[in-house]
Amino acid sequence: MPTGTADRDTVAEAVKRFVIAESRLSIGTGQVGEDERLTGPLLSVTSLGLLGMLLRLEDDLGVTLPDDLFAGPPPGTVRDLVDLVQRAAR
Repeated sequence: MPTGTADRDTVAEAVKRFVIAESRLSIGTGQVGEDERLTGPLLSVTSLGLLGMLLRLEDDLGVTLPDDLFAGPPPGTVRDLVDLVQRAAR
Protein backbone atom coordinates (compact mmCIF):
# COMPACT_ATOMS: atom_id res chain seq x y z
CA MET A 1 0.00 0.00 0.00
CA PRO A 2 1.39 3.41 -0.93
CA THR A 3 2.32 5.73 1.88
CA GLY A 4 3.04 9.43 2.00
CA THR A 5 1.71 12.13 -0.25
CA ALA A 6 3.34 14.49 -2.70
CA ASP A 7 1.80 16.86 -5.21
CA ARG A 8 2.73 16.54 -8.86
CA ASP A 9 5.00 19.60 -8.88
CA THR A 10 6.98 18.24 -5.92
CA VAL A 11 7.30 14.83 -7.57
CA ALA A 12 8.30 16.34 -10.93
CA GLU A 13 10.97 18.52 -9.32
CA ALA A 14 12.40 15.55 -7.40
CA VAL A 15 12.39 13.30 -10.47
CA LYS A 16 14.15 15.95 -12.53
CA ARG A 17 16.79 16.47 -9.82
CA PHE A 18 17.50 12.75 -9.73
CA VAL A 19 17.61 12.21 -13.52
CA ILE A 20 19.98 15.18 -13.83
CA ALA A 21 22.24 13.76 -11.11
CA GLU A 22 22.08 10.25 -12.59
CA SER A 23 23.00 11.65 -16.00
CA ARG A 24 25.87 13.59 -14.40
CA LEU A 25 24.72 16.90 -15.82
CA SER A 26 25.22 20.42 -14.48
CA ILE A 27 21.91 21.94 -15.51
CA GLY A 28 18.82 23.20 -13.72
CA THR A 29 15.57 21.28 -13.46
CA GLY A 30 13.91 23.90 -15.66
CA GLN A 31 16.04 22.68 -18.55
CA VAL A 32 14.51 19.20 -18.45
CA GLY A 33 11.07 18.86 -20.01
CA GLU A 34 8.67 16.09 -19.09
CA ASP A 35 8.85 14.76 -22.66
CA GLU A 36 12.61 14.26 -22.34
CA ARG A 37 13.59 10.62 -22.90
CA LEU A 38 15.44 8.98 -20.02
CA THR A 39 17.91 7.58 -22.53
CA GLY A 40 18.17 10.22 -25.22
CA PRO A 41 20.34 13.07 -26.38
CA LEU A 42 20.21 14.87 -23.00
CA LEU A 43 19.63 12.26 -20.30
CA SER A 44 21.45 8.99 -19.81
CA VAL A 45 19.66 6.84 -17.23
CA THR A 46 20.60 3.14 -17.16
CA SER A 47 18.28 0.45 -15.82
CA LEU A 48 20.46 0.13 -12.72
CA GLY A 49 20.46 3.90 -12.36
CA LEU A 50 16.67 3.91 -12.61
CA LEU A 51 16.41 1.39 -9.79
CA GLY A 52 18.70 3.49 -7.60
CA MET A 53 16.72 6.64 -8.40
CA LEU A 54 13.46 4.94 -7.44
CA LEU A 55 14.91 3.96 -4.07
CA ARG A 56 16.15 7.52 -3.48
CA LEU A 57 12.80 8.96 -4.59
CA GLU A 58 11.02 6.76 -2.05
CA ASP A 59 13.23 8.19 0.69
CA ASP A 60 13.12 11.77 -0.58
CA LEU A 61 9.34 11.90 -1.01
CA GLY A 62 8.36 9.55 1.82
CA VAL A 63 6.44 7.20 -0.49
CA THR A 64 6.49 3.45 -0.90
CA LEU A 65 6.56 2.31 -4.51
CA PRO A 66 4.66 -0.90 -5.30
CA ASP A 67 6.52 -4.20 -5.58
CA ASP A 68 5.04 -4.79 -9.06
CA LEU A 69 6.54 -1.55 -10.33
CA PHE A 70 8.24 -3.22 -13.28
CA ALA A 71 5.30 -5.44 -14.26
CA GLY A 72 4.66 -3.18 -17.25
CA PRO A 73 7.01 -1.43 -19.63
CA PRO A 74 9.73 0.65 -17.97
CA PRO A 75 9.30 4.43 -17.94
CA GLY A 76 10.70 5.99 -21.09
CA THR A 77 10.33 9.68 -20.37
CA VAL A 78 10.53 12.01 -17.40
CA ARG A 79 6.72 12.25 -17.53
CA ASP A 80 6.38 8.45 -17.31
CA LEU A 81 8.58 8.42 -14.23
CA VAL A 82 6.72 11.35 -12.64
CA ASP A 83 3.37 9.63 -13.30
CA LEU A 84 4.62 6.35 -11.83
CA VAL A 85 5.85 8.00 -8.62
CA GLN A 86 2.79 10.26 -8.42
CA ARG A 87 0.45 7.25 -8.54
CA ALA A 88 2.39 5.67 -5.69
CA ALA A 89 2.21 8.89 -3.67
CA ARG A 90 -1.57 8.91 -3.58
